[in-house]
Amino acid sequence: MKSVVEDIKKGSFKPVYLFYGEEAYLKQQYKNRLKDAVLPEGDTINLSIYSGKGIDVEEMIAQADTMPFFAEHRLLLIEDSGFFKNANQQLADYIPSIPEGTIMLFVESEVDKRGKLYKAVNKKGSVVEFTAQNEQTLTRWILGILKSEKKMITSGAMKLFLEKTGTDMERIRQELEKLICYCMEKESITEEDVAVICSEQTENKIFDMINAMAEKKQKKAMELYYDLLALKEPPMRILYLLTRQFKLLLEVKDLVGKRYDKSSIAKTVGLHPFVAGKYMQQCRTFEKKELRNILEEAVDTEEMVKTGRLNDVMSVELFIVKYSAA
Repeated sequence: MKSVVEDIKKGSFKPVYLFYGEEAYLKQQYKNRLKDAVLPEGDTINLSIYSGKGIDVEEMIAQADTMPFFAEHRLLLIEDSGFFKNANQQLADYIPSIPEGTIMLFVESEVDKRGKLYKAVNKKGSVVEFTAQNEQTLTRWILGILKSEKKMITSGAMKLFLEKTGTDMERIRQELEKLICYCMEKESITEEDVAVICSEQTENKIFDMINAMAEKKQKKAMELYYDLLALKEPPMRILYLLTRQFKLLLEVKDLVGKRYDKSSIAKTVGLHPFVAGKYMQQCRTFEKKELRNILEEAVDTEEMVKTGRLNDVMSVELFIVKYSAA
């Protein structure tokens, strides 16, 4: 990271950069910082963006070979291409001859360090791995944000906050934003504030999974399911949490239909008004009949596991697949 910061400060850039690793928030931050440093504000003519699998490598190389248009640099931004997992010989051969004025920035989740492309980029430019940050680093970062908002936090509240959010910086930023808004009139954030506002990692993923199911993003829903399994959550607990949330959504939808406002819904269902607002928004993506069908299916799924007709991992997977199918 230090080398990238130095390049940005000096305005002297390498021909190619590779940002990779599990810390998505930092990758995005540094991607944007580098992009803004390389190109003048509003310069879209000299920016080419490529994303996902199936990128036309020849077309990309043709762009890279094109001189910048009335500017010092041309930037090619390539994200989640998979080139560094599935070795791309054509690109590996091209990297050493990137023309002056062209800068290529790859932003990837995974790489194979043994691959020719990785080695070519590492030799010609700069490779930066963005790993999950340790608790000490995250604490300093959080305290810096709170200081800018003229807020303080007790040590107990900080510990509880990190227990609930984990080390994902994007998740931390979102939860911190909610916490700051909730404590608008207060100077110091307490454990009670954190307990009210900040969701557990598991609950966050359940909420996101239901969003993915509503939007028929099956791949995303399944990724979240596997994430929860990796966190050692038992499949039947995941089903229980999904069922509990779908029940709440049905209750909230019913109350919205009766023209209850947010505070009335919060009081009736037993939620904090802030959380009730989130449920009011989410329930709009489902019809009542659909929610009832989902709840009936959840009961049937539990029964099949209890009677040994399906194993627990497969049963919950089939449940998610069914209700996230387009």
